[in-house]
Amino acid sequence: MKSTTIITVLAAVLVFAGLFAWGYAGKGGTAASVQNAAGSNAGGPLVAPESFYNFGTISMKNGDVSHDFTVTNPTDGDIMVPTLVTSCMCTTAFIVEPDGSAKGPFRMPGMGYVPPANEVIKAGESRIIRVIYNPNAHGPAGVGRINRFAILTDESGNTLQLEVKAVVTP
Repeated sequence: MKSTTIITVLAAVLVFAGLFAWGYAGKGGTAASVQNAAGSNAGGPLVAPESFYNFGTISMKNGDVSHDFTVTNPTDGDIMVPTLVTSCMCTTAFIVEPDGSAKGPFRMPGMGYVPPANEVIKAGESRIIRVIYNPNAHGPAGVGRINRFAILTDESGNTLQLEVKAVVTP
């Protein structure tokens, strides 16, 4: 009886360890970029004259806030952006096309389906990246300072990180 219990406990531990390892291995690619969101442009060719925006003090009762960032391709070649993700479930990003339509929503990996961006930014062109922060997403525990990112990754793996900050009040 004792050996059956020990085997059952060991099997459960191995299953949990396997699930943990599987989940950790799945965090490559775009999720790794989110984890490294403390930096700014990782040496890529895309540029943003403004990569940081502070909303100041915002109230949960007033709902979502948004900011538009301009991202430009200053090179003489096209740049493919296969992914756009955010650093938290409370933050959503959209790519605003030149015709005014919006592609997205792009969210945090692991929080539902995140469509591929697959956006080509031609030489000399710009795109608007609209970042929307929902101060109610974390409920009452979400008050205080926040700092969130939208991360564009080009086909070479270079990232451009757009940051928003705020102080959230009830």
